Amino acid sequence: MRSLNAWRLAFALCMITSAVNLQAPYYAALAAHDGLGVGATSLAFAAYVVGILPVLILLGGLPDRVGRRTLIMAALCLCGIATTLTLVAPGVTSLGIARLLMGIAAALTSISAPAYMLALFNTSDSRRPTNWVTASTSLGFGLGAAVTSAFLLHEPSLTPPSLGAYLGMAGLALILLLGLEDASNEAPRRAPFLRLPAYPSGSLPFGLSILLAWATVGLVIAILPATLDRHGLSDWSGFVTLGICSGGVLFQPLARRLTSVTSVRLGLSILPLAYTLIAWGALAGSLGSVLAGALAASSACYGFIYLGGLSGVLDAADGQHSRASAGFFLMAYIGFSLPVVVTGTLVDLFGHVTALTLFGIVLLISTLALNRHLACQPRRRCHAT
Repeated sequence: MRSLNAWRLAFALCMITSAVNLQAPYYAALAAHDGLGVGATSLAFAAYVVGILPVLILLGGLPDRVGRRTLIMAALCLCGIATTLTLVAPGVTSLGIARLLMGIAAALTSISAPAYMLALFNTSDSRRPTNWVTASTSLGFGLGAAVTSAFLLHEPSLTPPSLGAYLGMAGLALILLLGLEDASNEAPRRAPFLRLPAYPSGSLPFGLSILLAWATVGLVIAILPATLDRHGLSDWSGFVTLGICSGGVLFQPLARRLTSVTSVRLGLSILPLAYTLIAWGALAGSLGSVLAGALAASSACYGFIYLGGLSGVLDAADGQHSRASAGFFLMAYIGFSLPVVVTGTLVDLFGHVTALTLFGIVLLISTLALNRHLACQPRRRCHAT
C-alpha cells in the first residue's frame, strides 16, 4: 500500500511538472505570431517565478494548515486552468498568465511534495523518498515539451494536441489523489500561514548549486528554441528539453551512492562543459551536439545536483523539512528565471553569440568558486542505499 500511495503521488507530481514546459517548443512561433522578440518570451517564461516566489517566501506554513494533498490537488487544478488558457487564446500574453499560474502550482508542490513523500514512506531517512520526488518531477519537466515537439514535427500549430491530451492526464492524476492518506490533515490547524524559508547550517551551498543548474536549464528551455530556429530546428527543442530535464533520471541511481557533497561537486564539474557543447551546437546548427550536451547537462542538473542537493538539505533540516525544501527551491527558481531574462535581453541587444558566451563565462566562474567552497564541507553520506 505504501508503494502504491507513493506511485499515486509521483504521478501527480509528474503531471504538474509536465504542464510547465508544454508550450516551450513553440515559444518562437508565439513571439513571431505577436510580432515580438526573444526578450518578450523570456519575460513570459519568467512570469513563472513571479507566481512561485510569494508562496515559497511567505506561505511555507500552508501544508500544516490545509494539508499536503489539498495543495497538490490545487496545483493540478491550476495547471489545468493554465493549459486551457493557452489552448483557447494562444499568444505571448496568455503564455505569461499561464506561466504565472503554473508558478503558483510549482510553489505549492515544492513546499508540500518532499515532506509528503517522506511521510508516505514513514521514515526519517530522506534517500528513497527524495529519489521518488526528483525522478517524477525531472521526468515531467521534459515529458510535456517532448510530446509537444512530436506533434509539431507532424504539423506546426499554436494549439498542438498535446495540450488537450495533458488535460485528460491531469484529470486522471486528480482522481488518483482522492483518498490518498495525508497525515498532515490530522495536524493542528493553528500552524501559522506565514513561514519563511529556512537555510539550516550547511545547506546554502546546495541552494546556490541548484541555482546555477536551473539557470542553465531555464536558458535552454526559454532561449535555445530561438537559437535553433535560425537553422530551422526549433521544432526539435522539445526533445532537447526532454534531454536536459529528464535525462538526469538515468544518473540518479549513481547519485544515490554518493555523499551529497560529492554528488553536487560532480554535477558542478560537468555543468560548464555540457553547456559549452549545447551553446556551440545551437550556434552551429548541430542538433546532435545539442542533444548530447543536453543529456550531459541533465546528468549534472537533475541527476547529481538536484538529488544530492535536496537530500543534503533535508538531512540538514532538523525537523524543518517544509521550510528547508522551500529555501532550496527558492534558490532553484531564482536561477530558473533571472538569468534567463538577462540573457534574453542580451540576445535582443547583442545577438545570440555574445549573450550565450557571456552566460557561459559567468557559469564557469561560479561553478569553479562553488566547487572549491564545497570541497571544505563536511562529508555527509546522504544517498547510500
